Amino acid sequence: MTPALSIIIPTLNEESTLAATLSSLPGDVEVVVADGGSRDSTAAIATGHGARLVVSTSGRARQMNKGAEVARGELLLFLHADTLLPNGFCDEVKGCLDREGVVAGAFRLRLVGQKRGLNLVSWGANVRSRLLQMPYGDQALFMRRRLFIELGGFPEVALLEDVMLVAALRKRGRIVLSEKCVQSSGRRWQQQGLLRTTFVNQLILGGFFLGLSTDLLAQFYGVRK
Repeated sequence: MTPALSIIIPTLNEESTLAATLSSLPGDVEVVVADGGSRDSTAAIATGHGARLVVSTSGRARQMNKGAEVARGELLLFLHADTLLPNGFCDEVKGCLDREGVVAGAFRLRLVGQKRGLNLVSWGANVRSRLLQMPYGDQALFMRRRLFIELGGFPEVALLEDVMLVAALRKRGRIVLSEKCVQSSGRRWQQQGLLRTTFVNQLILGGFFLGLSTDLLAQFYGVRK
């Protein structure tokens, strides 16, 4: 039987977070783990939890597109390996996409960690998502498979693939923000510092909207395509 919803999780050396994420998902949902060549136990964890494993060259956009190719659901949800979905997320996704004029959606963000200020970062992300209809990938973007294919999937760039897809989606209709929250790890803010991470993120976004190429921004950010 064709599943209504497929969850696609891109991974690269995520053994420390993936098991908890997979364990939190119900057994009747199709889960595809799209791995970019992990050298730890990520692949074994994925198959051990009953997820379908596909392997591609590394690159989050490329991996998510590869996962979407093999997923069978009519609805697609893209989930980070360190993010937990809320209870009742299946019905929430269907309900959001059934609203008139809605082409895609995402969840409110709640960053989890020991760093002070994470609540403020989460608040800012939720305000941006609601007012500008511009959620990011860590908020578990979801949409209909048909539209995802029509748009060509995620642009296979080194970074900001979620921003670029959301921009394309906005031209087709409304992007709704669910009242339910995902819980996402604040590890990047903890490791790199709250102010520095926020500043770099805004600098990258500013450069993108000013027309700088994603390859140039990736070099600045230290990411390889």
